[in-house]
Order: sequence, then structure tokens, then C-alpha cells
Amino acid sequence: MASTIDIVAKLWSLCHVLRDDGVTYNEYVTELTYLLFLKMLAEVPDHSGGLREDRLPNQYRWGELAKREGLDQLDYYKQLLLDLGKPGTKDALVRTIFTDAQTKLRKPTNLKSLTSSIDQLDWFSAREEGLGNLYEGLLEKNAADKKSGAGQYFTPRPLIDCIVRLMKPQPGETIQDPAAGTAGFLVAADRYIKDCTDELYKLPPDKAHFQRHSAYVGAELVPDTHRLCLMNLLLHGIEGGVELADTLSPDGERLPKADVLLTNPPFGTKKGGGRPTRSDFSVTADTSNKQLAFVEHIVRALKPGGRAAMVVPDNVLFEDNTGRRLRSWLMELCNLHTILRLPTGIFYAQGVKTNVLFLQRGTTDKANTKAVWVYDLRANMPAFGKTRPLTVEDFAEFEKAYGDDPNCDEKRTDQGEDGRWRRFTREQIAARNDNLDISWLRDTETEAEEQLTEPDDISAAIIGHLKAALADIEALAEELEPEGAGLSDIAEAAE
Repeated sequence: MASTIDIVAKLWSLCHVLRDDGVTYNEYVTELTYLLFLKMLAEVPDHSGGLREDRLPNQYRWGELAKREGLDQLDYYKQLLLDLGKPGTKDALVRTIFTDAQTKLRKPTNLKSLTSSIDQLDWFSAREEGLGNLYEGLLEKNAADKKSGAGQYFTPRPLIDCIVRLMKPQPGETIQDPAAGTAGFLVAADRYIKDCTDELYKLPPDKAHFQRHSAYVGAELVPDTHRLCLMNLLLHGIEGGVELADTLSPDGERLPKADVLLTNPPFGTKKGGGRPTRSDFSVTADTSNKQLAFVEHIVRALKPGGRAAMVVPDNVLFEDNTGRRLRSWLMELCNLHTILRLPTGIFYAQGVKTNVLFLQRGTTDKANTKAVWVYDLRANMPAFGKTRPLTVEDFAEFEKAYGDDPNCDEKRTDQGEDGRWRRFTREQIAARNDNLDISWLRDTETEAEEQLTEPDDISAAIIGHLKAALADIEALAEELEPEGAGLSDIAEAAE
């Protein structure tokens, strides 16, 4: 019996079929999204036992596509993609997934090869292990392909699972990701809740309905990524919830307030040096730095008492002017109780230095942060990459130190100057001008990168350092000249 891993490997190997058609890995996953959507709807019953395929018009179903041959099949496929995205398609989710869908396939033999190969897969095993897991495996494969650049919206699974375990999302809570990507955080939160509720069977029908239809909300800006996101949610039994929208525009103001917010917002500046267009922004209204603006959204999007965990680059911790005002404002409104300094090399670019901020929105807006605990998982860590991937075990000691309470309402133990886990009072942080880039262990990052052996890892490290340097220059330009138009244009042209 084939495992999900085997099926993912077989599906991924099919991308070689498409090389002659000039299809990239990212385009391949999107192409597979269309085909797998049709096939999976034919394979999977819905929650009531009915056929998911009933969501499609009779003339546009997998069986009809798969039995066709040659140019007739390719022409039929192109028409199917066009028609399912039209306003006349009754099912809103189907219509959204196929909006502006186009195939990159030019040779009929390649389409036939794909449909035949998909039909020959062991779908019985795939159903047993979960089609959502299969699809996520494909997304992860795509993200691991650094050359495609797709990894920019993929957060490592062990990190997502660690954050979800610590934040403990509960049934009935509204969970938001304002930069949803392919829905990794939302799917992991859903899996956590389903594991705690026997696949929702322990919940009354109305609460189970809420989990499937209303619990998960968010936004994704990139159309193709949004398509992958909806598909991923659907295959995990979640109906929509993520809008094609820009969180830093008025769209973001309309997102429902959240009990739990989990996210890894995009890094860098808005294209062309643009500012957020939110009417409710006050601290970051004049900056083109997306990370800072997303932090303001996260604080505003939380309900009183709501909790959040977000991945941010180092500059959010130390940047002056807008950055410092934002941190002071955040610590006033929220209890910023924990910062996890992440190792380098765990994202698609080696040089990107990141952290996870854990916080709880106060029930009042005054003096909510009393102390910040910092866990240094960066100093003296091995070089992560193809030969040393990030694992669940890498977070074990941090999770033990963090404790069982998601909001840090339990005793913690400072490990002192030689340990990775330390406490800093609000007064100590104020004496640092609210700079949260706190480290005390000797940093051997340079030596760690020298251990890299894979050419992909080495080139990714160089690209990461260049991008980090460019981001620093842009930040400096913005401080010197508020408009910063000149350097933003240069940066955009260099991408």
C-alpha cells in the first residue's frame, strides 16, 4: 500500500513531463491544483456522505476529462478552466478557485500523461491518509525548490506545529492569519482542534459547523497563492474563510476580530514604496515597511484577551523611529511575554534572521507588558539546510521552558547568562530605548554558515545576505528621506 509520501513523490516526478512545455515548478503545482481538484472531488465524499463532485456542473467532471484524447482533451480542458471561473458557476468556492485559470500546457500528450498518471495513483491509500496531507506535501515540495522563489510564503512545518502547540487554539475561537499564504497556520490549528475533539465528533452540531465554516479567517494578496490556499483548506474540510485581499488596505479593517492570530507576514517594503491605506492605522501609517505595518494590524485585530504568535525579521526588534514607536505602543496595549530568536537558514534564504513574538492583547490599553522572556535558539546552533533540516526536536527545550499556559501565566525559570532562556523587565527594556534585539550568548553564526556544503544552501545564504543588506539600505533611506522614492525604485528594479 502506497503512503502519502510515495504518492507525493510520484506526483512530483510528473513535473518532468512538463519540462518540454516550459512549465516551472510553481506553475506545475498550480496546474496540478486544477487537475487534482477535479480528481479529488470525484474521490472524496463530503461531511454528509454526498459526493463532493456534485459541486461541479455535470459536463465538467474528472471522468469526462480523463476519457478524452489528444487535441480534443486539451481543448476541452481549456474550456473547462475558462467556464468554471465565470460568474455563471453556482458554487462560489469552485468559481474562486478557477477565476482567471489558464493552462500552461501546449502539447496534448503532456495533458494525457498527467491525467493517466493521476488516475493510476493509489487513491484508496490517499483517502485513508487524507487528501489534504497529500496536497500539503506537494506545496512543501514546491517551497523547498528555492530557485522558484515559492518558499517565500512557506513557513517550515516544525515551526508552525511548535507555535500551534504553544498557543493551543480552542473550539469556538476565531483564528486569523492576515498573510495566509497556502494556509499552513490555519490548517495546523484545525488539525490541533480536530485531534482534541475526535475530528469534531465531541462537539455539538452547531459548534462543529462553526469550525468548518466560520472559525478560520484571513487574507492572501497573491491570486495564485490564494488559489492554492483555498484548495488546501477545502481538502482539510474547511470551507473558504480566506479572502483575496490586501490586509494593509481597507480590506484588512473588515477582517473579523480574532481570539487567536497566527502568521508569518511578508518581509520587505511595499512595491514602489507605497504606504498602508488603512484609515485605522496611526503608528505605521507613514511607513512602507510591511513587517511593521503587519504588527500594527495584528495588535488591532485581536479581541481583548486574544493571543497572537507572529514571525518577524530582526529589524522589527531594533529599527528606530517608527519601529521604536511601534514596539512601545505594542508593549503598552499587549503583554509581549515571549520572544523566540530563531536560527538562521530555516527559511528559503539563509541570511534572513527571524523571531517569533508571543503576546496577549490586554483588556485595558495601559502598561500590559511587565517583563519579556527571550529564548535564544540562534547562537551556537548548527547550520540548517538540505543536509540538516529543521525538526520538531529542535523546539523541544524551548517548549519545555515556555510551559503549558499560552499566555505565560505560570512560573518560569531564568537560566542565567550561560542559558538560552532569560527574563528582562519592562524597565530594563525601556533603558535600552525599547530595543528588543536582546542577545547574550556568543554568536557563532558565521562559523555555522561555513559548515554549509550544498551549493543550493550556499547560494541561498549569499542571496539572503544581499537581500538583508538591501533591506537595511532601504530602511536607512527611509529614515533619511521619508519619501525614499529613489532607493525603492532601485530596489524594485533589482528584484
